[in-house]
Amino acid sequence: MVTEILTAVRRGRRVCAAFYGHPGIFVTPSHEAVRQARAEGYPARMLPAISAESCLIADLGVDPGERGWQSYEATRFLLHGHRPDTTAAVVLWQVDAIGKLDWNLAPEPRGLHVLGARLGELYPPDHEVVFYRASLYPIAEPLLIRVPIASIAELDAAPGATLYIRPLPPRPVDPEVARRLGLRPA
Repeated sequence: MVTEILTAVRRGRRVCAAFYGHPGIFVTPSHEAVRQARAEGYPARMLPAISAESCLIADLGVDPGERGWQSYEATRFLLHGHRPDTTAAVVLWQVDAIGKLDWNLAPEPRGLHVLGARLGELYPPDHEVVFYRASLYPIAEPLLIRVPIASIAELDAAPGATLYIRPLPPRPVDPEVARRLGLRPA
């Protein structure tokens, strides 16, 4: 993809490359094409687009600014032992490809079993999560499948590519910090 883009640029053509979703999220060729074009002295920039994250926020009716927002690629989340703040929302990307390092599209339940076990260490078993996939068409509904965390390990395949984990109840306000900010704890 990078070669095709840069070949046209080097021939003096004005090039616009469009990618599914946001061009800067899980799209290595977009970043590499811009980097190489700039390194060769060509003007290049990436423009924002509607992303799966933007769709998720609208479709689920959630506000990242309300309680916080954490976002991880699912395999890296597991491999690197991330410990999310469970009182903020967590979004895991590519849960349908956990542990896959190639383009094999066959379901592999082992990844979901590991993810279910890991989330079971962090959240109550009945804590609801949402498997999500944005609609590809304006006339179609998004995919929203709600399941308790305890059920994730029982799935043979992820019903959606993205997993939204709603936050647990917030921590109490630190009265000393509130006082120093001139606020009264509620």
